[in-house]
Amino acid sequence: MNDAWQKMMQAMLEQSQQMMRAVNPALETFSVKGFENLIPTLSKDYMEMVFGKTFNRDGLDAKTRMLVTLAALTVLGAQAEPQLRLTVRHALQAGATQREIAEVIYQMSLFGGLPAMQKALDIAQGVFAETEETKE
Repeated sequence: MNDAWQKMMQAMLEQSQQMMRAVNPALETFSVKGFENLIPTLSKDYMEMVFGKTFNRDGLDAKTRMLVTLAALTVLGAQAEPQLRLTVRHALQAGATQREIAEVIYQMSLFGGLPAMQKALDIAQGVFAETEETKE
């Protein structure tokens, strides 16, 4: 690899770490233990790809990206429950209010249907309650 390529890759990694800190500081040290023996660089590569190249593009801030992701996961319905729960947490950490999260979920009822909306609202309320408990 040439020097310019290494500098570009390092810059993307640094950008990904900044975005991860904005969304969820715990993601900065994300590691998938089960895959490390097979692909030792998986965690770093995945974080660089997602947060360095995809989530870190100009145009949308972290909060907006989380709300857009929440909308898509809401439409997917129950098959995305763990991802939905995590995205609600990340949206809160990125500065979204409970009202904004509820509004996004509500709007998605037009596309995913009432059952998907109800499931997403139940999940969000659970995360809101967990978040309130940790504040106390």
